Amino acid sequence: MADVLNRRRRRHGRGGPGGGMREAALAYAALGWPVVRGAAPSTLGGRACGCDRIGCPDPAAHPLSAAWAVEATTDPDTVDRWWGAQPEANVILPTGRVFDVFDVPAGAGVMAMARMDRGGLNPGPVAAVDARRYLFFVATRSPADEDEWWSCHLDCVPETLEDTPGLRWHCRNSYVTAAPSLMPGGDRVAWIRSPQDGHPLPDPIAVLDVLADACEEFS
Repeated sequence: MADVLNRRRRRHGRGGPGGGMREAALAYAALGWPVVRGAAPSTLGGRACGCDRIGCPDPAAHPLSAAWAVEATTDPDTVDRWWGAQPEANVILPTGRVFDVFDVPAGAGVMAMARMDRGGLNPGPVAAVDARRYLFFVATRSPADEDEWWSCHLDCVPETLEDTPGLRWHCRNSYVTAAPSLMPGGDRVAWIRSPQDGHPLPDPIAVLDVLADACEEFS
C-alpha cells in the first residue's frame, strides 16, 4: 500500500490526480477495505465542493451517492469502472466494517503517536487530513460487543461532526476520506503510517486510552 501511494505521489506532476485515485481505490479494495466514490473539490470559483449541493457542509469529504452504504465494494471491476468514469472522484472508506477510525485534532494525534511509540504500542495506520485532523485506524467493534458499549458519546456519523470537535469515533454508518483525496484548500489526505498487508489493526481500547488523554491535554 505504501509503495502504491508513493508511486502515485511521484506521478502526480505528470499524470494528474485521476490515475492516482483509481490506483489507490484498487489498493484499498485489495486489502479488503470497501470503497466508494467521493465528491471532489469544485473547479468553479466561489464553491468548495464539486457536488450539486449549495453550501455543502463537508466539501470534498463525502460520498457522491446517498446509497454509499449499499454501494461500497471491494470488487476490482466495479472500482475500476467507477474511477474510469470519474477519475477525479475522491476515495471514501466506510467505517464499522473492517475497521473503526478515531479522528482527533492533529496536535493531539502527534502527541499520542509519540507516547505510543515510547510505550511500545502499535498505533496502526494513521492518516492526516488537511493538516488539521489525524485518523487512527483500529479494529472494529464486533457484534458481540454491542450490548456492552456500542453506543457512546464518541460515536460519530457525518451529520454530527460539528458536535464532536475533539475526539470522534467513526464506526457503523460513518466514513472517512482516504489518501490521496484532494481537499478544497489544495492539500491531500496523506498517510503518516500506511496500512500493511497482513498486519492486524490495533485494539481500539488501547489506542483510545492514549488518544483520550492526549485530546484532554491538547484542549
